[in-house]
Amino acid sequence: MIQMLDDKIRKNIEKFSWPFKEAEAILKKINYQLPQKGYVLFETGYGPSGLPHIGTFGEVVRTKMVQHAFEKISNMPTRLFCISDDMDGMRKIPDTIPNKESYHQYLDLPLTSVPDPFGTHQSFGHNMNARFQNFLNHFDFECQLLSATECYKQGVYNDSLMKVLKAYDAIMNIMLPTLGEERQKTYSPFLPICPTTGKVLNVPIVATDTLNGTVSYNDALGNMITVPVTNGHCKLQWKPDFGMRWATFEVDFEMYGKDHLVNGRIYSEICQTIGTPPPHQMFYELFLDQNGQKISKSKGNGLSLEQWLQYAPRESLSFFMYQSPQKAKKLFIDIIPKNVDEYLTWLDKYSQELDEEKKLTNPAYHVHMGTPPLPSCTLSYSLLLNLVAACGTSSEDTIWGYIKMCNFNVVKDTNSQLGMLIKYAIQYYHDFVKPHQIFKKPNHQELEALKYLRDALKTTTTNNPQELQNLLYDVAVKFQFEIKDWFKGLYEILLGSSSGPRFGSFISLYGVQQTIELIDSKIDIKL
Repeated sequence: MIQMLDDKIRKNIEKFSWPFKEAEAILKKINYQLPQKGYVLFETGYGPSGLPHIGTFGEVVRTKMVQHAFEKISNMPTRLFCISDDMDGMRKIPDTIPNKESYHQYLDLPLTSVPDPFGTHQSFGHNMNARFQNFLNHFDFECQLLSATECYKQGVYNDSLMKVLKAYDAIMNIMLPTLGEERQKTYSPFLPICPTTGKVLNVPIVATDTLNGTVSYNDALGNMITVPVTNGHCKLQWKPDFGMRWATFEVDFEMYGKDHLVNGRIYSEICQTIGTPPPHQMFYELFLDQNGQKISKSKGNGLSLEQWLQYAPRESLSFFMYQSPQKAKKLFIDIIPKNVDEYLTWLDKYSQELDEEKKLTNPAYHVHMGTPPLPSCTLSYSLLLNLVAACGTSSEDTIWGYIKMCNFNVVKDTNSQLGMLIKYAIQYYHDFVKPHQIFKKPNHQELEALKYLRDALKTTTTNNPQELQNLLYDVAVKFQFEIKDWFKGLYEILLGSSSGPRFGSFISLYGVQQTIELIDSKIDIKL
């Protein structure tokens, strides 16, 4: 049972936490009353023409954040449906399937009628749905996956499809102004399923019959074919399908990418036309690559879900998705270390926060759906990355050795948060840092400063990160460096990187003597 928030806290956190803001909007949309269906329905969609990807993760996890926030401010039951558009015709053959040349014959068949190229499921669509269900299970997303094919064929959509048929002219009046002149001549909300080939047909509808619930079209030979609009003999074009789906299930909330934003009005009008108020809607911005270009699966210019999880914990990805969803964000490999560190910082802040209101606006609260764990790692990803770079190692034991020298209370546990971060840092270093490392040759000023730093480290008796950081500041002042330039130079000369965490923390972790030896190795001076 989720404890309800009092009204004062609700009003304040709504300003600083977008999931609570959306939750309040949903509550207002349903007039603060439980819908007749007995629950508040959240919905998201899945296109099973390919594997679940990082955008799929983002949409589901953000929806879950809003759902959890809603549960926190109301005592109403909630459900989350994910609709798989598996009755869509196969428009192109995926590059990742075996024997793809043999699949040209299946183009335009519903995905659940295309044979499974991997031979493990009833169809290609069933295979993709199973993979999506595994995806949901892997991330502990409590969600009911519904198949559009089953909804069409088993009559779930029948009443709504008949309403669409009866409102055919009204829906055409909504759709036609949004289409080009040529498309207007052939457009229909209904896509018949060919009785002979089973393919999804994009053909003009020449007659509608609301009494018998049928539509008619001319086949390639000029024969008029009449089919029912119910029980899977037709499906809807994707825009009418959106509105029909909302009406069928009485959806209360759905979020979608900015590419759907212009169509949100259309989905809503169609939903209203067949007699149901549309849901509260939220859009999220699309991701950009490092050059500021829109990420495209066909271009391959993005960062995949698998890549992120190879180099960072999934909580850090949820944290990335939480941040400013309506602002365009760059999504590429270089952002991972900084993003992980920001997540760890917020997690630590949450554990130390006593103010309940501030806890609820902490991203860690939403990342962990209200129950963030106690932080178990005091080292940042960036610091571990620089330690790996300084050691030039693939050995986890070596990194653990340095950490234990710095903190005698640390117990090696490869499955702990720290243990996993070490694995991620080693993998990231060898895949993305090491191949591009360029060590700067120190100029005269830097050389003299490094000699001085080396000698100062020889005489220091401290291993305190802040005291070592102060020593570094003193060297910068003595040799008249801009502070930013001094630390940038240290990283470029000693670690082959242009940035990193506080260098005093690095020296403390790596060791004073080891840092002296590192300096000597880079300025070619014998002890």
